[in-house]
Amino acid sequence: MPTTHVLYLHGFRSSPQSTKARQMTAIMAEQFAHIEWWCPQLPPSPQAAAELIQSGTAGWPANRMAVMGSSLGGFYATWLAAQRDCKAVLLNPAIDPARDLSKYIGEQTSWHDPTERFYFAPEFVDELRALEVGPAPHPERLWALIAKGDEVLDWREMTARYPTSHQVLMEGGDHAISNFAHYLPQVLEFLNLQPAP
Repeated sequence: MPTTHVLYLHGFRSSPQSTKARQMTAIMAEQFAHIEWWCPQLPPSPQAAAELIQSGTAGWPANRMAVMGSSLGGFYATWLAAQRDCKAVLLNPAIDPARDLSKYIGEQTSWHDPTERFYFAPEFVDELRALEVGPAPHPERLWALIAKGDEVLDWREMTARYPTSHQVLMEGGDHAISNFAHYLPQVLEFLNLQPAP
């Protein structure tokens, strides 16, 4: 069934201004303007982020929606896919952010605007734990793009987390997936976006 609604979730300290998010926003505007596209700025609190995601997609049809997530956004996307049984594209997804982000408690700066600051509170680690889900109920609805050269996350953990889902494992690469444009055709094919009637 063609996808009619697409959600993009950015990573920790990131924003809708990330290169991948902007590339997707441009493609959706140019080629798929008839498809619902939402790329929100997520709040630092994982619980607040989850509530925003749930309320923003509450009216979306589960069998025709898809979520894309990068890094921490990939963790959120995995959670949403388990909730809604929808398709998910995971870009170097965070596997255990409660463990990894516990060392970032305190004031942080936004990656795309260093003048923008936010506080990562200790309770956010527990909020991340509350969003952990088990194996995907429908692993065939998940598509993961994983870089062996990711300097932030361990590619072995990422591949092990989604053992029966479709994975594209790139030699080298980086956490930001700087060559994301190269993989866009595969992403669009998996999402099954159809041109306007």
